[in-house]
Amino acid sequence: MSSQDDVAAYLEFQRIERDASVRTLRNYSHALNSFEEWRGDAFKSWRDCTADDFREYLFELMKQELARATIRLRFAALRSFYKFLVHRCGLAASPLMEIQLPKPERKLPVVLTLSQMEQLLEIPLKMEPDPRALPWQATRDAAILELFYSSGLRVSELVALDVRDADFLSETLRVFGKGNKERIVPIGSHAMAALQKYRQQAAVHDGPLFINKNKDPSKRRLSVRSVQMLLKKYLAATDIGFDVTPHKLRHTFATHMLDYGADLRSVQTLLGHASLSTTQIYTHVTKERMREAYDAAHPRAD
Repeated sequence: MSSQDDVAAYLEFQRIERDASVRTLRNYSHALNSFEEWRGDAFKSWRDCTADDFREYLFELMKQELARATIRLRFAALRSFYKFLVHRCGLAASPLMEIQLPKPERKLPVVLTLSQMEQLLEIPLKMEPDPRALPWQATRDAAILELFYSSGLRVSELVALDVRDADFLSETLRVFGKGNKERIVPIGSHAMAALQKYRQQAAVHDGPLFINKNKDPSKRRLSVRSVQMLLKKYLAATDIGFDVTPHKLRHTFATHMLDYGADLRSVQTLLGHASLSTTQIYTHVTKERMREAYDAAHPRAD
């Protein structure tokens, strides 16, 4: 089997058996291509590569001052590929077993304060209406922001929601996360009211929950890019002094939940994290905020 066949078989395995997303497949493919391009004419076959080849590659990436997270992601893809070659294609051993990667950088997530979050949530219905917009667009945008803060969704999960995924009797959402794993998350009362108001104004009864202005039913689902752009628009109308992405709203949801007494396991379930260690970073944010509050308020903190 040629190297190209090995890669094709691996990506097909990820797509069919692991149900990998398009983005994940693209990242894996990019990681493999990047190594091949770096090796150039010296690359003969994936099965001929040695641990020393990957040590040199690691050194080159570090010389380029790539972020540790980027380096680790590339090597995670390479390791996954070689694991496939060992278990499915008869390769004796992975040359990556001996490679020691740089430890991940611990960066605490950036989150909004409660007052900043409230300001952002109020903006869509306070701004002067855009004459080019349909009457229900501001209501839709308010519902989107409320839902981000209420349920901690990823932006990809939010735009994938259909009307049938929202149960207004039990006040819950059915969400399909990474690996198409299903979870049920609650909808807060403010988000519920915003959703109902939007659905009524936009006459959204089936199909995608969040729609755009396109009249073609097959093209009405709001895109990730559109959500990112509307968030930027509303952010510009506030006095919040830093960039806010949909993922930072997810960070804010998790941190505020812990600030107000939620246990870590519950937050893990709400976020759809496979590992508790992924959720634990928010405890560091909460402790840091507690320390800042203590330092600012206690007369003998200095």
